[in-house]
Amino acid sequence: MTTEVKVPDIGDFNDVPVVTILVSVGDTIAEEDPIVELESDKATMEVPSSHAGTVKEIKVAEGDSVSEGSVILIIEADGAAEAPKAEAAPAPAAAAVAPAAAPSAPAQAPAPVTDAGFSKVHASPSVRAFARRVEVDLNSVNGSGRKGRILREDVEKVLKAAAPAAAPGAPAAGGMGIPPIPAVDFSKFGPVEDVEMPRIKKISGPALHRSWLNIPHVTHNDEADITELDKYRKEMDTAAKEEGYRVTLLSFVIKASVSALKQHWEFNSSIHPDGDKLIKKAYYNIGFAADTPNGLMVPVIKDADRKGLVEISKELMTLSKAAREGELKSKDMQGATFTISSLGGIGGTSFTPIVNAPEVAILGLTRSKMAPVWNGEEFVPRLMQPLSLSYDHRAVDGALAARFCVTLKTLLGDMRKLMW
Repeated sequence: MTTEVKVPDIGDFNDVPVVTILVSVGDTIAEEDPIVELESDKATMEVPSSHAGTVKEIKVAEGDSVSEGSVILIIEADGAAEAPKAEAAPAPAAAAVAPAAAPSAPAQAPAPVTDAGFSKVHASPSVRAFARRVEVDLNSVNGSGRKGRILREDVEKVLKAAAPAAAPGAPAAGGMGIPPIPAVDFSKFGPVEDVEMPRIKKISGPALHRSWLNIPHVTHNDEADITELDKYRKEMDTAAKEEGYRVTLLSFVIKASVSALKQHWEFNSSIHPDGDKLIKKAYYNIGFAADTPNGLMVPVIKDADRKGLVEISKELMTLSKAAREGELKSKDMQGATFTISSLGGIGGTSFTPIVNAPEVAILGLTRSKMAPVWNGEEFVPRLMQPLSLSYDHRAVDGALAARFCVTLKTLLGDMRKLMW
């Protein structure tokens, strides 16, 4: 009996490209074995098989786009096949290494790379499949992952090293009618080295570029007085340390942002595909930029309006840890309605965060500072928190952005209002 194996629920992703097929016709697979690798602009995911059996037909090709319900494989269920797949016999070994050919002799094509000799290397099934496809011997690859694990980037590095270099001065491709930036041979001026970008940056870069080109960005800068809030935060943090978690300013900003979003719903919306309407959302999922060794990732706190400061603080710690260790699931980064990017632990006075489309706004935080503030009678020292609100001018105008920041400042300036 044959069975169709389809793409399962992969969240909000549609038309996701197939980057690697991990099985071949005739392979015997178990339930939950990875069969294809999909790559969206936010994450790479391996799709597991829903059934065990022998692969009879592969219905997709690398480069195809698939969505939930798309058929990937046709398999013959276990027990239906006439006999278990016999292990492939090893290819006859050459009697001896051939001597180097004379200059006039034609070069022989190299034998195709298989994973027969990969048994001792440390790599995932998707990396092994990718190495087979591009004919890179994993035994010759140095792994840069944890405990020497070979990553896809390591294989790509070997592949690029073997490829002919681009001609100096070749123009880089432009887009949207923008003139391309000419390539420069920097080696003419001194020593240079090509350093591979982390995979996260390779994936997120085009998405950020797309957002920047398509969204008319405006950034509104302001400051909030968090003197009293920070005193209370430190009290909560002292108690939280005894229970194994921390309470940071971000927890309070998330709580205040939800209240501000409820008062100014436009910031919690998305522009309708027809461009004539806003999609008003009745849920509040707050994304936050997490700094990891490989680049920024954006986990999402779901239903933040239903959670208190303690629950938000614990979830922040859990998601941040998963991001740093590369253990975030695709569902952990989906569904955000508003995003916060905090550079407070590093520094700065303001910046322009890029709106994370299809959201229409993003809040940036930099390091708080003590400043003299006039209270009507005298200057007093107050702890001030810079706010940088970037927004899509098609959905939000400047007056509304200013009102949103005033609301946010009021909430952060009087922590009692966060409890409303």
